Amino acid sequence: MLIAFGGLPGTGKTTVAQALARKLAAVYLRIDTLEQAFMAAGSNGADIGPAGYLAGYAVAKDNLRLGLTVVADSVNSLHVTRNAWRRVALEAGVSIFEIELICSDKTAHRLRVEERQADILGHKLPTWKDVLERQYDAWESEHLVIDTANASIERAVETIDRRLSMPDP
Repeated sequence: MLIAFGGLPGTGKTTVAQALARKLAAVYLRIDTLEQAFMAAGSNGADIGPAGYLAGYAVAKDNLRLGLTVVADSVNSLHVTRNAWRRVALEAGVSIFEIELICSDKTAHRLRVEERQADILGHKLPTWKDVLERQYDAWESEHLVIDTANASIERAVETIDRRLSMPDP
């Protein structure tokens, strides 16, 4: 199965996605890590465009074809990226479960963005202004929404795990 996360920076995607990957013993795939590796490899800070996502799709497909569950952690803010994750699952012959994390408490969300520290060497985190100005397309596919203003990491993971265990209608 492919579990594709999405949500604005500072909503808790990485924390929840890592906790879920640990619980499921799944492959964890973070687009920020791939993008930072490309920049470290010599792009000299130049815009790497879709390279991180394209690499992520390929690595996810390889692991899905091996029968492994993949947890994909990315902002996933555009229809094109969401459609691409769905195509990866389709081409690998697996189901996809999409999760959007939001933080309805704007004050808490802003504090998270402004106070967090990069956990990837050289990673430049977005500012609150960057978050507010980011293009973020409305979701059109069926997906689980978790509001991290009202849910602990543990509760978010439990909610996801419970939904994953539910039989398809």
